[in-house]
Amino acid sequence: MDKQRLTLTALTLVPLLVACGSEAGSGSVGTGSPAPVTGVHWNVDSLTVDGRTSTAPEGAYLRIDESGETRGNYGCNGFGATATVEGDRVDIGQVSSTEMACEKAPMSFEESLSRVLTGGALIADVNDGELILTTGTGDTVRLTEEKPAGLYGTKWEVTALLDGDSARPLPDEAEGKAWLAFDEKAGTLSGSLGCNQVSAAATVRGGHITLGTAETTRRMCDGSLMDTERALLDLFGHRVEYEIDHRSMTLTSENGKGVSAVAHE
Repeated sequence: MDKQRLTLTALTLVPLLVACGSEAGSGSVGTGSPAPVTGVHWNVDSLTVDGRTSTAPEGAYLRIDESGETRGNYGCNGFGATATVEGDRVDIGQVSSTEMACEKAPMSFEESLSRVLTGGALIADVNDGELILTTGTGDTVRLTEEKPAGLYGTKWEVTALLDGDSARPLPDEAEGKAWLAFDEKAGTLSGSLGCNQVSAAATVRGGHITLGTAETTRRMCDGSLMDTERALLDLFGHRVEYEIDHRSMTLTSENGKGVSAVAHE
C-alpha cells in the first residue's frame, strides 16, 4: 500500500444524553477522500505521550466511514461524530461520548487518548495496514487495520442474551464457553451452548437464518450454565434475523429475544 499523509482535525468531546452506548451522526465525505483511511476499522494499538508508550485496552478503535459517519472507542467509552473529507483534509465535527466509569487503567488511557485527539491537528501516515497519528508536539497514536468477520468460517463467541432493547451479559461461569460456527457448504450450525455441544441445519437467505431442530449432547452442568443453554436453545427450530457489524453479530428471533456474539480468533 502506498504511503499517504493527511491532516486530521481535533475531536471535541461532549457528553451524550444517555449513559451507555454511542451515537454517531451522519456526515458527508468528498470525492477526494483517502480510501486507505476511510472505510477502515482501525484498532488502537498504543499511545505515546511525552516519550512514554502505553498499550491500548482491548476494544479501542477508530473508524471513519465513506458516508462521513465517525465512531470509535477510547478503551472504555464509545464516541461518535460526523466528518467531511476533502482531499488530504479530514474535518471531524462535534463528538458525542458515553460516560461510563471503568477500571483505573482503561480510564487513564482513555483520558490521555482523548487529550491527544482533541489537542489539535494530527498528521496521519498510512502504510501496509498501519496508521500513525502524530500531534504537533510528537505524541503518537498507533493503529492497525482489522478486517471484518464473515458469517462463515468464524467462531462466534456468545457474549450476551438479548430481550428487545435490553442485553444481559452471560454469567461468569458461561463466559467464553458458548459459541457458534456456520458451515456454508454443509448448510449447518455447530458449537457449544455453554454446557452441551449443539448442531443443527442452518439455511441462510436474505438476512435471515432458518435454524433446524437442535441436536445436543446430554451433560448436566451448573445452574447458570443450564440457564444460558436454555436461552440459546430457544433460537432453534425458528427463523432468526442476523446482522453483522464488522466483528460483532446479533441473532434475533421474531419475539425479540436473541444473542450477541463477537468473532473469536
